[in-house]
Order: sequence, then structure tokens, then C-alpha cells
Amino acid sequence: MAEIIMGVGTSHTPLLAIEPRKWNEYIARDYTRDNLNLSDGRWVSYDQLNQMRNGRYADITDVETFVRKSDICQRALDRLGDDIADADPDVIVIVTDDETELFDRMNTPAVSIYYGDDIITHPRKRPEPMPSYMARMLQIYGMDEPHTFPAMAGFARELIERFIDHDIDIGAAAQVQDPYKSGFGHGVGFVETRIFRDKKIPVIPLLLNTYYPPNAPRAARCHDIGRVLRKCIEASKEKLRVAVMASGGLSHFIVDEELDRRVLEGFKQGKADLLRTLPAQALNSGSSEIRNWIAVAGAVEGKENRWLEYQPLYRTPAGTGIGVAFGICS
Repeated sequence: MAEIIMGVGTSHTPLLAIEPRKWNEYIARDYTRDNLNLSDGRWVSYDQLNQMRNGRYADITDVETFVRKSDICQRALDRLGDDIADADPDVIVIVTDDETELFDRMNTPAVSIYYGDDIITHPRKRPEPMPSYMARMLQIYGMDEPHTFPAMAGFARELIERFIDHDIDIGAAAQVQDPYKSGFGHGVGFVETRIFRDKKIPVIPLLLNTYYPPNAPRAARCHDIGRVLRKCIEASKEKLRVAVMASGGLSHFIVDEELDRRVLEGFKQGKADLLRTLPAQALNSGSSEIRNWIAVAGAVEGKENRWLEYQPLYRTPAGTGIGVAFGICS
């Protein structure tokens, strides 16, 4: 019988793929944003946010702080890679979102499993002129050119069929025809290049529609999907040691530490309702990737947190940025 041996969580923000002394070049666009999402469902411009916050984060958005925070995050990513290598799973189910990389707006399934023979990444279009940080970011995202990584088609197909048996009408994708038109994005590519490093681990992507209304699943449904994923894995007669990983999140593009800490608390024994009752208005835009963590929490329910690193990465005086987290439970 297959078994889940560990749960993993990682953020995948560009800040984790950019040298911290270049963060300010990336951050410059924050000051012109007019669609920043608050966790109560409101949308504000940067100027409106700054009026509300009165520049309260100015003293922690300097280069020295960026370097210190980046070092903490990079050490956490190294630890994730080491722990996964030590556990040596046969396959990892990566629960992540698709940002019009594999799917487009003609058809965006609420939840889908990929059961192709290979994972192939989709190169991101490069702007002109290209920012100085972007070449390295795209390389770490695996989106500088098409990259091919191992999948596990047979087991993935079995999971799809078992999901159907559990009354979840899951989408199914089986191939990447032309990676220059569509393929996998940073939700998978970052994990493959930065965390797995040179270790080739078969991956099954489980893609949630987090970003694009109207069919983004609610929090309780995401948790139920995770619970069903566990049942599907454990029902298999394959003797596989499986890891389940959340890739994405947490709160962004405005840091909300209260929301982030609620999500992480929800992984503890008996605290699932903290996740299942998260309101949809708190899961807009980048914060929508919290859904990936909720699904993994359902899959690893009952397992203990082995270690966790959480860092709120404020990047402007108004508090734009991202809450990043990394951890293992087993």
C-alpha cells in the first residue's frame, strides 16, 4: 500500500530567486499598483494603503533587512532540500496553482491532476528592456527555457480514477504539446530547481485554480480535496512512499501576519476549522495560494509539525510584500 511519509510546504515568491540587493528593483512596481488585496476583500491602490498605514514599515524595508531575511529564507530552502533528500520519497505530489501557464482562460479547471510522462516547463515571455534580476529568477523558476523533469504517469492516472470514485470530478491533463505555448510554471519549476537541486524525484502536479474566479474552490473544499487525496494514495496497491507538498503563498501582495499565522496554526491537531472556515475574500490574488496549503493540511491531517520557518517579508513602507513559510510535518 502507498503511504504519505511527509508533508512539505514552501513559498515560491520571486524574492526567493532574486539576490536581495536587487529586491528594490523588483519592488519598484509596488508603488504604482492600484489593485492590492486586503484580507477583508477590499482592493486598494498603493497610495491608499500608505495613507492607511502611514509608512509604518519604513524602518524594516532597507537593504540590510532584505539581506538578513533572504539569508533566513535560503537556509530554510536548503533545509527543505536536505530533509526531502534524506526521506527519499518515491514520488511527490505538488499541490500548486496554475497562472495561465498550462491552462488558459478558455478553460480553467477548479482542480486537475497531470498524468503525462514528463513535466515540461513553459518559458516566460521576457520584457524589453529586461530587468537585471530577471535572468536569474527565470532560471531558478525553470522558466528560462523548456526543462523536462520526471513524472509518474501510471500512479497519477490511478489517483484521478480514485478521485472520481470519491465523487470529485477532477480535471485531467496528459501532455504538453508545445512548451513555448503552454507548460508548467514556477509552482513546479521552483521546487524542481531550487529545492530538489540535482535530485530527480518523480512529481505529480495537482493544480488548484486559486487565482481565477468564479470557480476557485472554497477553503473547506480545498481541505476536503486534501483528505480525499490521502484516501486515494493509501488505497493504492503500489508500494510507494509519497510526499505531499504545498507550493505557493502565503499572504500577498499585502502582508497579513494574522492570516498567515492562522493558516499555520490550522496544521495543528484539532485545528482544521481554522482553515476550513477561512473566508473567500481573504483568498484573493496572491493570497489565494493559501488554498494549496489548506489542501495539503487535509492530506497530512494528524501528522506533527517537525519544523517551521515563517518570515513576513515587508518590502515597502506601506507593508506590501509576502508572508513566506517553509516546513515539514511527518
